[in-house]
Amino acid sequence: MEIQDIYSRFLECSGLTTDSRKCGPGLMFLALRGERFDGNEYAKAALEQGCRYAVIDNVEYHDASDSRIILVDNSLKTLQQLAAHHRRVLGTPVIGITGTNGKTTTKELCNAVMSSTFRTLCTAGNLNNSIGVPLTVLGMDRSHEYAIIEMGASHPGDIDELVRVSQPDCGLITNVGMAHLLGFGSFEGVKKTKGELYDWLRGHGGFAFLNRADADLAGMAQGLPSIGYGQTCSDGQAGDLSVEGRLLGCNPYLEFEWRSRNGAWHAVKTSLIGAYNLNNALAAICVGLHFGVSEAAASKAIGEYVPSNNRSQLTVTERNRLVVDAYNANPSSMRAALENFKLMEADGKVLILGDMRELGDSSAQAHRDILSMVLSGGFESVFLVGGEFASVFRAMGSPAGNVKLFENVEQLQEMLEANPVEGRTVLVKGSNSTRLTTLLPLL
Repeated sequence: MEIQDIYSRFLECSGLTTDSRKCGPGLMFLALRGERFDGNEYAKAALEQGCRYAVIDNVEYHDASDSRIILVDNSLKTLQQLAAHHRRVLGTPVIGITGTNGKTTTKELCNAVMSSTFRTLCTAGNLNNSIGVPLTVLGMDRSHEYAIIEMGASHPGDIDELVRVSQPDCGLITNVGMAHLLGFGSFEGVKKTKGELYDWLRGHGGFAFLNRADADLAGMAQGLPSIGYGQTCSDGQAGDLSVEGRLLGCNPYLEFEWRSRNGAWHAVKTSLIGAYNLNNALAAICVGLHFGVSEAAASKAIGEYVPSNNRSQLTVTERNRLVVDAYNANPSSMRAALENFKLMEADGKVLILGDMRELGDSSAQAHRDILSMVLSGGFESVFLVGGEFASVFRAMGSPAGNVKLFENVEQLQEMLEANPVEGRTVLVKGSNSTRLTTLLPLL
């Protein structure tokens, strides 16, 4: 069946689901396969639960007598083609966002600014992969004036795949750093993959929102029309920056001021932890102003945004103050979090750090560099979770008595249950796979 024919059936439905647990009347069920499951097994059940159609790619579950079952060669590719077709039909302007660090926070801030003025579709949570992006695109309808699509990557070609689905008109890369090196192979591999967003924009008459102070991004964006944002130039002039900003403080929350093209300065107090979020906020303001959001509305949206996704988040519990940045970790984001934590005015600072994963041959040196920062930071207590930090610490001769090693998060849980941490300011930072967020109820 041609994609246009499948699309016509999609339009008959109230939506699309790939989750057999979320089937219901009027939906289209699309069966995906994974290493440990085959969604084709649930096609018949989906129809029994009221789904209007079921798209499958396993002939074993096909019933030629049932016109509600649509057999395709590859369900994932069909999902992506369906989304790309939907994108072309609607023509809704799309803003694409990727980067090593800060892409989700920047996406959320862009959405806060843009939705202050327009009806905006935005990637929900972390649905930024080969399945999440097409599902997001298929969630667009004619009421949406703009779509903000986040795109993640861990292997070469990932962004190229996602831009072909979302077809952005413009976009931004927050930064490029050493992350997922096991998949990318090198820092140059990271730049090439993230730069696939710029490649798409170049080839389709698009433009970029560009942090001009970032030498890597500036080099990658050569030949691509761009609108600049960034922190105040040394001569105090905005130059070719559409939006410039300067840090006012970060203790604990980010405070900054910004202006557009040498206009009036606007002061903003945020609920974001970390001076590194200044560029993310400036990017969101730059995007909003370009599309017609007023300066007052942009400032208000940034000031009212409250993070709730374990990124740059301060939580005050009955026991402690927690700086939670535990969704992901790589050398650059870990370094930024530690530098910001050191600057916070607080007594009794405690670190809970988990291993940085997927760094390949660079892993040992990266953990060694971070550990050197930790040992010179003057922290009261340091709890390290995972084998990478442990092996580096032991190789250094276990140079500090305030450091405790834990093979996994369960071991640290047991320690915290027996010896609660109270009256402290605690930074929780590590790769998502170390599951440090499971410690939060104990802190």
